[in-house]
Amino acid sequence: QVQLVESGGGLVQAGGSLRLSCAASGRAVSTIVMGWFRQAPGKEREFVARITWSTHDTYYANSVKGRFTISRDNAKNTVYLQMNSLKPEDTAVYYCVADRSPVSLFTTPEYWGLGTQVTVSS
Repeated sequence: QVQLVESGGGLVQAGGSLRLSCAASGRAVSTIVMGWFRQAPGKEREFVARITWSTHDTYYANSVKGRFTISRDNAKNTVYLQMNSLKPEDTAVYYCVADRSPVSLFTTPEYWGLGTQVTVSS
């Protein structure tokens, strides 16, 4: 089992920045892929970004590429999502996710955090 706890959401004006954090605990944390999904009101959850634990391999949704950066601190078992140039359409609940497979993580991650709200005002 892997437990994920997010923090760092909040309210920000368009053009501003926020950094989300996700602390992971449990078995085999060093072998999992971690990432972020989000769900806006009335929409389905969508993939945002992912990073492998043992390498620096990252991947982003086109909608956030160039604005968001995912990173991780292995010593703290924590993954971060730095969000810059935020837009009102980035408003959503952001979920930290994890999976043993980098492929599965894109569609059906095995582990989910409870989510943190990000609201971007215009």
